[in-house]
Amino acid sequence: MRSFVIASILLVSAWVNAESPHLATLPHPGVQPAVEQIDGVIQAGPFAADWDSLSKYEIPQWYKDAKFGIFIHWGAYSVPAFGSEWYPRQMYINLDRRGDNFFKHHIDTYGPQKTFGYKDFIPSFKADKFDAKEWAKLFKETGAKYVIPVAEHHDGFPMYDCSFTRWNASEMGPKRDVIQELSDSVRGEGMKFGVSSHRAFNWMFYVRNEAYDNADPQYADLYGRPMPFLFQDNAWDYQNFFPPQDQQFKDDWLARSCELVDKYKPDVFWFDFGITPDRKLTYENNHYADHLKKFASYYYNASSKWSDGLGIINYKFDAFPENAAVLDKERSKMAEIRKPFWQTDTAVSASSWGYTENQRYKTPDRLVDDLVDIVSKNGCLLLNVGPRADGTIPEEDQAILKAIGGWLKINGEAIYDTTYWKTFGEGSTTVSTGHVSESKDKPFTSDDLRFTAKGDTLYVTGLAWPESNEVTVKTLASGSEHYAGEIGSVTMLGSKETLEWNRTEDGLKVKLPSVKPSEFAYVLKVTQ
Repeated sequence: MRSFVIASILLVSAWVNAESPHLATLPHPGVQPAVEQIDGVIQAGPFAADWDSLSKYEIPQWYKDAKFGIFIHWGAYSVPAFGSEWYPRQMYINLDRRGDNFFKHHIDTYGPQKTFGYKDFIPSFKADKFDAKEWAKLFKETGAKYVIPVAEHHDGFPMYDCSFTRWNASEMGPKRDVIQELSDSVRGEGMKFGVSSHRAFNWMFYVRNEAYDNADPQYADLYGRPMPFLFQDNAWDYQNFFPPQDQQFKDDWLARSCELVDKYKPDVFWFDFGITPDRKLTYENNHYADHLKKFASYYYNASSKWSDGLGIINYKFDAFPENAAVLDKERSKMAEIRKPFWQTDTAVSASSWGYTENQRYKTPDRLVDDLVDIVSKNGCLLLNVGPRADGTIPEEDQAILKAIGGWLKINGEAIYDTTYWKTFGEGSTTVSTGHVSESKDKPFTSDDLRFTAKGDTLYVTGLAWPESNEVTVKTLASGSEHYAGEIGSVTMLGSKETLEWNRTEDGLKVKLPSVKPSEFAYVLKVTQ
């Protein structure tokens, strides 16, 4: 309480003294008391804020069994609906670039950034047709087992009732606690619920110029403080120029992150790249590491008392030791089985995470193949949709989700509650493994097979139907080191036809049924 009083006095002094920094640039008076409370939870254990202690963490079984979740990018950036969800940043960058020219589009459509900044989209972000229950029903029908909406994106506009800024969806725009509504509805449908925080990049998300509204200190509690380095010519080049966040920013980040834990008790907490901006850094030399350790300790200690068990942290690159949290790969996959469980996040759109006009959609066939490939390598898929500003999910997104859900109703037995097998599969088609590299992927062929297992049952998923109507599983040849026992039966999920099959030195040869049970990948169920 004493710290809170002192902070309040400082804020009042800043208000009356014209020479002092603007009120919006000062630490929020609630942050210091929150940090003190956080330290108390950390000290109580059982997890200490050090990597050795945090590496004793064990992933809850439900997550390993779930395999498939839904991601939601929804914010004020859905109002301009142009280019991508990075519109708030790109609208302030006056550089020639490939693709959409956000800067020019903004001036041509809305006027100069000084008179119409990103903040001015918020009143139009009304979400008047948002129905959390309808969303949850759709995600349930899709076959998702967990749902993770973005709680706060890089733009600095929380989609929940945030205590540390007036710029949030509970007080502006929708004037609703979107995260609370989704938490209630998603859990009401029997799915797990998570949140994502992209806030760490808000530190340098907005490039500044005196000709822009974001240079005005009175808006620092949305755009972030107008730090001098943000006015430099290279401020746009965050991949090569990323000054470390200062203590004020990191403490505010910690307070916001832990508030999300307290208010919504998320089963999963997803972090974007800003917590380790330089991909060359590891958890040992990352300047953000002390705050990450504090957050993980707080979250694991708090969730250890919840009935659903420990929470799950998703991280990028090397921000955490691999045993302390779950690695997340953005728009990329693994070449082989990774025994520490992992996750891919990608979207139904290849062009944007948030809603835009003229989206470049993927096919449900491709997304089903991605899901199967990921699961065969001990991972899970977090698939994103981008709702419109009014709160409706585009019909194209819905159609893709429902198609995936239809496939899972027939073939989910080979996905849910399974484990990776002795080898992930066979076939010559490779997958992208670099960060945001899925655009390099080529379509899978009928030679590409993937394996999952459940007890003594092996599932062989063919990623494309062969023109010959026959498939040879070379990995299951007689005398195979991977399958030494006898094969008792081979059936196809969703088909009532009796399959003709024969096991030889060349492999398990199966004549497929005359009618495809599903439109996309097919699954052979092999039992002893």
